[in-house]
Amino acid sequence: MASGHAPRVLRHAKNPAGQPLVRGKAVTGFANSEEAAVGLTEVVPFLVEDALTQNGGNYTKAEDWQPHVACDGSLITGQNPASSAAVAKAVLQHLEAS
Repeated sequence: MASGHAPRVLRHAKNPAGQPLVRGKAVTGFANSEEAAVGLTEVVPFLVEDALTQNGGNYTKAEDWQPHVACDGSLITGQNPASSAAVAKAVLQHLEAS
């Protein structure tokens, strides 16, 4: 998973049991406060942080615009564009360990 808004694809993703894929998983994505800072809270169809939390994800975040990665097995998410390099490293580490 890439950083920033990419976790929005997880909003409707389900596991084989039909439960939200992120339920009980460590996840991150664009923070509500980051959306507010760029004036998009009323523009975007939903807030990533809210969607991940509502689907049972264990959402974590860093300070706005700081790199932050959440890894839970092969589910690797980044908070924002500043997280891209850290997400890439996490993916490589996961692939090397697999």
